[in-house]
This record gives sequence, structure tokens and C-alpha cells, in this order.
Amino acid sequence: MTERYPWQESLWLQLAGQSHSPQAWLLQGPRGIGKRALALRLMALLLCQQPEHHEACGRCKSCLLLAAGTHPDQFVLEPAEPGKNILIDQVRELVSFAGQTPQLGARKVILLEPAEAMNPAAANALLKTLEEPAASSCFLLVSHQPGLLLPTVRSRCVPVPCPVPAWPASQAWLAGQLPDCPADERDSLLQLAAGSPLEAIRLYGQEVLAQRHQVVEDIKQLLKQQRSPSQLVEGWKALPLLQLFDWFFSWTLQLLACQLQARRSADRDMEPVLVWLAGRAARSQVLALQDWLLVQRRAVQLKASFNRELLLEALLIRWLGLLS
Repeated sequence: MTERYPWQESLWLQLAGQSHSPQAWLLQGPRGIGKRALALRLMALLLCQQPEHHEACGRCKSCLLLAAGTHPDQFVLEPAEPGKNILIDQVRELVSFAGQTPQLGARKVILLEPAEAMNPAAANALLKTLEEPAASSCFLLVSHQPGLLLPTVRSRCVPVPCPVPAWPASQAWLAGQLPDCPADERDSLLQLAAGSPLEAIRLYGQEVLAQRHQVVEDIKQLLKQQRSPSQLVEGWKALPLLQLFDWFFSWTLQLLACQLQARRSADRDMEPVLVWLAGRAARSQVLALQDWLLVQRRAVQLKASFNRELLLEALLIRWLGLLS
């Protein structure tokens, strides 16, 4: 049975209660809030032969085949490997499937996630099918960053903004999922996940809090000139680049907030560092570092060619440069 999350129920009633389903949905929102589960729930409803009260029955031939992963009228497209692009040959296979006649019911349902993983050629290959979809095809595009999609792809889908649950709801749900994790650690995970509870679960499984502690302690030693950028980079080989860039960008935002509004840092682990830096860093340097971080993060997202060690050294040298 498809996972259901309490913070989605209001949205589900809106989607499932529509008398006519659009041919292309774009489920969009931050990573880790259950968009894929919502898309799979929609797929089950759209393919079900005997839906009950706006839900798939779970008993008909279509539901049983879907649960077994052998339904002939479903198609799931995702990168061949996590973090990789969706390629044009994969989309061509999708296009071929979309043009076929349904074998079991009245429609075929295609799930594509994450939609922004399509490279430009793949996105353009999908575009014509979205412009002139077969009447029997329904597309469910899931996107964590819809701004990275071609505007022409977005314009041909009905947008479905998916909600981030309220903080108390996320805390309560996370407590049920991680009962052995201390409450303060759950709160830290949820903060690192920007309030997305499923992302917090993923971070917990990857022991990100331990990674974070290492990075914060390393930065303190860097600022005290006890360790060099190259020494830190050597110890960061296993840390995801996007995660590091997200942390550093968040810290520059909090650094500016400290300078402009005399506001305390939101990250308790970095608060002493940021408060100390706020009185020493020139605002123009903080802004310049933000711009640089955004450019480099975008290059990492697009999987541009770069030397990881040199990129991280450049980051740490610029961080040290805030003191100059």
C-alpha cells in the first residue's frame, strides 16, 4: 500500500475529488515532503478499476498488478543512478510507451521523477508529447526544483504545490519514526532538512549530524589557524558537495542577519562562530561570498567538470578571507 502522510490529506481530497483529471500534473515542492508517495497514490487511483471514496480499492486486477510492479499501463522514469541525469534515450522510451494503446484499462499513467533531472535534449524530446498527449495518457511529473525545468515543460502541466508540514506536525511524526533518537537531535535533523520530515529521516540514516559536527569543529580550527584549508579538504572527501555548499550559504545568510538586525544565529552549533565573524567581516565580502557560492553550487548541480579538492580549498580560502 502506498505510504500516506497526514499533512497531505487536504491536498489529496482536492486532487482525488476532481471530476476530470488533467493529462499532465506537476507535483512540486521541497525534497522530503512525500511528493513521490502522493504521485504513486494518484497513479493507483487513476489505474484502479473500482475506486472507492476517491481511493484505489486495492483488490481489483489493476491494483494487484500495480502492487506487484507488473502493471502494463504504468511507466516510471527516473535517473539510471541517483544524482545522474535523465537522458534522451530514456525519454524516447517513455514517448513510445505514451503512444501505445492501454492494455488493461482506459488510460496509461507515467511517473517522472525528478523532472529537473532531464537534460535539455531529454526535456525537448518530452515536450512534443506534452503538447499533444494521447487521450489515454496521464503524466505525473515530480519536481524538487521546478525552476530548473524548461518553462515550456512547466507551462504544459497543471502545477500542484505540495505543502511542507507545520513544524509541530513534523516533530510529532518524526518522534513516531525515530523514537530512540533524542528530541534535540530530531529537532536538529528537522532544521537541517528545512522542515521536511522525510528528508530528516534520510539525514538520520546517513549520520549527517556527525558530519555536521565534524565540519563545524574543523571551521573553528581553521579560523584559529590551527589547521589549513588543504588539511580540512582531505578530511571532507566523503561529504556531499551540495550539502556543504548549502551549509555555507545558510551561514552567510545568518551572518548577514547578525550584522543587519543584530539577530542571533538560527544554527546553535555555529552561533558562536557566526556572532564572532559578524563583528569582523565586511558586509561586501559576505555578499561576494554568497554570489560565489550560488555560482559554484549551480555548477555542482549541473554536474559541470571541476576539481573537487580545489573547489573546496577555494571555498575555505574565501571563508578565511572574511577576516581580512
